[in-house]
Amino acid sequence: MRKQLQLRQVEAFKAVIEQGTASQAAAVLHITQPAVSKLLAHLEEETGLTLFERVNGRLVATAQGMRFYSEIDRIFGGIRQLEEAVTIIKRDNKKHFTIGVLPALSGSFIRRVTMMFLERRPDVHPSVHMRASSIVSDRVATRQMDVGLTTSLMTNPNLAVTPVMEGPLVCIMPKGHALSARDHIGLADIDGVRFVSYASHNLDRQVNDELFLAHGVEPEIVLECETVPTLCEFVQAGLGIALAHPLCVIDMDDRLDIRPFQPAISRYFHFCHARSPANKELVAEFKSCVLAVAEQSAADIRQIRG
Repeated sequence: MRKQLQLRQVEAFKAVIEQGTASQAAAVLHITQPAVSKLLAHLEEETGLTLFERVNGRLVATAQGMRFYSEIDRIFGGIRQLEEAVTIIKRDNKKHFTIGVLPALSGSFIRRVTMMFLERRPDVHPSVHMRASSIVSDRVATRQMDVGLTTSLMTNPNLAVTPVMEGPLVCIMPKGHALSARDHIGLADIDGVRFVSYASHNLDRQVNDELFLAHGVEPEIVLECETVPTLCEFVQAGLGIALAHPLCVIDMDDRLDIRPFQPAISRYFHFCHARSPANKELVAEFKSCVLAVAEQSAADIRQIRG
């Protein structure tokens, strides 16, 4: 009869995979290297799996070993979630409030909103989770999250949604770019110019490409990015210019040159919550903060343009 796996054996295996060597794993586990080797040997014996092979004197995980590790990592991830749940339960003196935000607004905007919310409601313990819009939308609808910020393309009959700052995209450029001298940037200005774009599957990218094609404009796309924060980093580094929603680039006027773009390409985001939320008061307060920061951000952008 096969023996039951021992937690210490699994911990040793996980540590070797994550630390790279048995000696480093031993240091993390506060045991000796021979003890780690013994634990691994027993684990292979009891599972009947070949978890490692030696290559030039080093332990290298086999295909079986990596598949085993992926299962262990998933299980340990569940344990970490339980630990977080225990911490949340212990915070019985504070109300927990879960916020979902798409990557585009995961920087200064959500920081401003959440800080304002905490000033108004210091009795609340917020938790901010960055996820794709579709995931945020689903989790808010099923009340796994209290509120969410998503793109305007996400809809769900179980959600109440409010548009947030509908406005035209702006052109962002490295400081001192040749186009920075202009009051606004037009389509003709970006023809042939080095351009940092969203990934090809991004819906905003597809809309922008259709506009460029319709007007015979062909910027030189030098890099594609999945998220706006990454896009901004490359623009700041001087790789090229880009188009972004004003809310995505608030507090960045010291890092980027920001100009209006014409023709206006309107975009907006959605603030959403479940219909008949369990904590209506907190949802209303957070919504008020979202709209206040969006309004202030719009004023900041107008001042930059001026």
